[in-house]
Amino acid sequence: MKQEFYIKNMVCDRCKMVVKQIAEAGNAMAENIQLGKVVLHIDDNFDKNEFQKELEKNGFELIQDPEIQIAEAIKTELISLVENHNSTENLSSYLSKSLHKDYTVLSKTFKKIESQTIEKFFIKLKIEKVKELIQMNKLSFSEIAYQLNYNSIHHLSNQFKTVTGLTMSAYKNNQDWNRTSLDKIV
Repeated sequence: MKQEFYIKNMVCDRCKMVVKQIAEAGNAMAENIQLGKVVLHIDDNFDKNEFQKELEKNGFELIQDPEIQIAEAIKTELISLVENHNSTENLSSYLSKSLHKDYTVLSKTFKKIESQTIEKFFIKLKIEKVKELIQMNKLSFSEIAYQLNYNSIHHLSNQFKTVTGLTMSAYKNNQDWNRTSLDKIV
């Protein structure tokens, strides 16, 4: 039998590998693993409670509520968007296409569950990515802005200062780099 499970805190390829190992240890075969979701082939020997306990031991959480599943799916898409820089289209169009739901439904559900808008959450993710890129010290500020699809360095600079309270130069020079990992934002 095939069953979908929605899992919180899956933010990277390593997370997918760990979830796959947990599933296989619990007598399930992973058919499809994406950030935030796994499709398993399970049989009568599969113990969902044990699967849930093992996930929790590794910092994950099984999500049952459909609205929370939608909010987590949105987060997963946004993380993928920030990490892969793969879309220049409008955020609402991108999410609607990716999740096969009307953006109004997505937006209202996200706001209800997360107490913030999708856009504010997306900006926080992008700023954390900017911090990471500044720390890597391989790209100029202009290149960072371009990589993250900002219209201008000025726009990125303003958002960075609004979110962090520091200019990008001050952040770079400070080297007391206070970053939030993606699994903590999610």
